[in-house]
Amino acid sequence: MSRLPTYFVSHGGGPWPWMKEQYGPAYAALEASLVDIKRQVGERPKAVLVVTSHWESEDFLVSSGAAPGMIYDYGGFPPHTYQIRYPAPGQPQLAARVAALLNDAGQPAALDAGRGFDHGTFSMLAPVYPEADMPVVQLSIQRDYDPAVHLAAGRALAPLRDEGVLILASGLSFHNLRQFGAAGAQSSHAFDAWLQHALLDLPPSERSAAMLRWSEAPYARHAHPREDHLVPLWVALGAAEDEAATCVYHEENFFGSLTVSSFRFGPAAG
Repeated sequence: MSRLPTYFVSHGGGPWPWMKEQYGPAYAALEASLVDIKRQVGERPKAVLVVTSHWESEDFLVSSGAAPGMIYDYGGFPPHTYQIRYPAPGQPQLAARVAALLNDAGQPAALDAGRGFDHGTFSMLAPVYPEADMPVVQLSIQRDYDPAVHLAAGRALAPLRDEGVLILASGLSFHNLRQFGAAGAQSSHAFDAWLQHALLDLPPSERSAAMLRWSEAPYARHAHPREDHLVPLWVALGAAEDEAATCVYHEENFFGSLTVSSFRFGPAAG
């Protein structure tokens, strides 16, 4: 199997794949971009490592259960969204490999056999692998959000790309729930323009340096008052640090007003 790319995916809000009647076409473009990941990757991966913005810990944690349960980490949605099942298997061997790579690189990591799938994982994966038969392991983010630490974690995990493991970093390029609408139009557009420039135009060495200084970007703290939904990007970037980035999803009218994007690092297979 050839080296797999990595992705930073804007995963949308809540359990949206199970709310199409309520949302109509609001998620159509995002869904199409997620479905297309399978085509871009080409040969079926052996497993997926999801770096999820919905799991924070002091040191890195890796989900290691063989049959993960579900975590409904949202509120105010219809009753049926609390009965969702995404029955993908875990892969304890991969979890141990992820933890070993991080520990060997000086990034303390431990296994968590009880961790279930949060919506940053199952809502994002449902369009990509709807059969839910792809083994999935989750990686937490550190709650101090240190960009250098997460870039280094990505570098440590880079060998997985040659081992058939698809790294999907799940977050959102704009995440300010108080401005999730017209109020966020200017800040999401300005921050996304900076993100596009930093990831697509800068050479790798300058790109990583720019991401370490992300909070100096235009409207950075308007776009991310807390950068939990940006942190996974640094892991995806670190795991493919010397490779070109491609914008694989971009909308300027998400929910009518917001600019949001997703990115691939490394070439597509097809």
